[in-house]
Amino acid sequence: MLLVIDNYDSFTFNLVQFLGDLGAEPTVIRNDAESIEALIKLNPERVVVSPGPRTPAEAGISVDAFRTLGAAGIPMLGVCLGHQALGEAFGGKTVQAQRIMHGKTGQVRHEGYGIFEGLPSPMEVARYHSLVTDTTKLPTELVPVAWSMEPEEESEIQAMHHRDLPLWGVQFHPESLFSEHGKCMLKNFLSL
Repeated sequence: MLLVIDNYDSFTFNLVQFLGDLGAEPTVIRNDAESIEALIKLNPERVVVSPGPRTPAEAGISVDAFRTLGAAGIPMLGVCLGHQALGEAFGGKTVQAQRIMHGKTGQVRHEGYGIFEGLPSPMEVARYHSLVTDTTKLPTELVPVAWSMEPEEESEIQAMHHRDLPLWGVQFHPESLFSEHGKCMLKNFLSL
């Protein structure tokens, strides 16, 4: 079963639609509807942590899901707020972005493996955020794999993964129609 943790964001159902188009059958649970223990009992094969309007501290079980389900080796993908939750789950810090990017597109360059396998770099993605994971406080377990190409934001991480576990996060929105290759990224995640 593919579990989607909904952080009360309208983009959640774009993710669900894309994942369904790829043959997955997502089960959606709100971030405050169940305990971590209940999620463990669901025995998900994969988990997606959705975008949302708040901070990781206000994202219900999102951070704990990375700590428990992720630590158990269940493949997980965090999108936007979910990306920030991944960072905080392993000791990172979320900070104000150098530039607010609500409903804007931008180029990102990436390393070309994992969820980026077979995708061109750079590529255009949709961004809807005012917070980012602090690169100066990134734990050693988390490896940056994509960055903004904007000169004033070049230090901002746009994607990362856990060094030893199948955990990925993207700051941008692959489920947006303005992101190139978003469905391919999600397909790659489903293949992890």
